[in-house]
Amino acid sequence: MAEIKDPENTLIMETTKGKVVISLLPDLAPGHVARIKELAREEAYDGVVFHRVIPDFMAQTGDVKFGKKGSESFNPSRAGMGGSEKPDLQAEFSAVPHVRGTCSMARSQNPNSANSQFFICFTDAPWLNKQYSVWGQVIEGMDIIDQIKKGEPVQDPDSIVSVRVAADV
Repeated sequence: MAEIKDPENTLIMETTKGKVVISLLPDLAPGHVARIKELAREEAYDGVVFHRVIPDFMAQTGDVKFGKKGSESFNPSRAGMGGSEKPDLQAEFSAVPHVRGTCSMARSQNPNSANSQFFICFTDAPWLNKQYSVWGQVIEGMDIIDQIKKGEPVQDPDSIVSVRVAADV
């Protein structure tokens, strides 16, 4: 297992394919990291599907409203259109590049519309640089992310089993 140097700023994400460890970047995107940790601690991401997975680009998840299996509002045809009940976040764009394993917030055309959805890059995506808020980096388990079922939308999608802040485990 990856060495966890800062348990308060490390996520352990169990997926239907296996375990992924993500190092959080609170100095880079403090508001986004705080939101991800808040939702993880509320277990909001548990059961959420990977609704948009594009080969050689990224895997997107985090729609806690329409993408959470077993919830009253779960709607596979609307997964990717929702967020949390929390207010949208102000953009925290940086010069950190979108490379393999980068975790970044999804948003609409409005730069300040990120809420709960995020994506993990399969490969370098320089066209996203300085336009999306990078909040983490996969430090273990990219081979797991690579195995997530692809599609737009994904048929019978893989999902997050749980996301926990390492300090809480």
